[in-house]
Amino acid sequence: MIVVTGAAGFIGSCLISKLLESGHKEIVAVDDFSKSGKAGNLNGKPLAARVSRNEFFDWLPLHEKEIRFVFHIGARTDTTEFNMQVFEELNLGYSKKVWEACSGYQIPLVYASSAATYGSGEYGYDDRHDIVDRLRPLNPYGISKNEFDKWALMQTATPPFWAGMKFFNVYGPNEYHKGRMASVIFHSFNQIRQTGKVRLFRSHRPDFGDGGQLRDFIYVKDVVAVLEFMMNKRPQSGLYNLGTGKARTFSDLAKATFSALNLEPDIEFIDTPADIRDKYQYFTEAEMNKLRSAGYTGVFTSLEDGISDYVRNYLANNSYR
Repeated sequence: MIVVTGAAGFIGSCLISKLLESGHKEIVAVDDFSKSGKAGNLNGKPLAARVSRNEFFDWLPLHEKEIRFVFHIGARTDTTEFNMQVFEELNLGYSKKVWEACSGYQIPLVYASSAATYGSGEYGYDDRHDIVDRLRPLNPYGISKNEFDKWALMQTATPPFWAGMKFFNVYGPNEYHKGRMASVIFHSFNQIRQTGKVRLFRSHRPDFGDGGQLRDFIYVKDVVAVLEFMMNKRPQSGLYNLGTGKARTFSDLAKATFSALNLEPDIEFIDTPADIRDKYQYFTEAEMNKLRSAGYTGVFTSLEDGISDYVRNYLANNSYR
């Protein structure tokens, strides 16, 4: 069996699609299945079992000998949530229990970390372990992910292989349920359909022009290809960046979305909401040498090609991966 937590979510459900395409049949989906907005992400996918997030640690001891690998993708990912207790429970407490179970049963583990751990980037975007203690994330979500990374690095009891994947700005199919936290491509597509325009955040820093804010955008199909590589090859355990290594501007993103719809760009700039303005990352770009040195040779999809595929083959007809 391969266990995927956060299975009904964006990345988790795309990972399950990838594993099924690769011929894996015994996939166990773990999530809070009471949230109907995510139901479409798993429709039609043949699963060995669906296990409620709250029942997983009762189920696990009964099946641990059958489990080949655990992908712990489930997390609270809302960067606008400032109640640290929510993250303490879901991103720290739950993740520690997953780690301890995988350590005890000697099951390999890949878990979701985040580029939000890097904060404003004062220490760069290098997945070296020696900077983890110095990182200063900008919001409770990033803090929770960095606290778990720090905790994992201190453990002497570990899974036989483990990797914490620092996801950068992931976009692609199956994010319909994410609301405000969906990708800018998702919101841009809907804005164009409704108003003919895309609204981007105005820059509130003199060193960045409006729309010139830079992020490392990575297509979810590339993300799940890397996750499968980590399961199959099991390189040295540790933290790994998962981006493309090439930052692009939000203006590039908006223009590519218009292009995918065969429209001329029409971009309007609005103030960044006050509640996130001082927590906003203006630049992220993954240092990808560690993953490449581990043997990953896949070519990352360009922003233009990824957006074209996402818009034309998923968003335009409301379909799922």
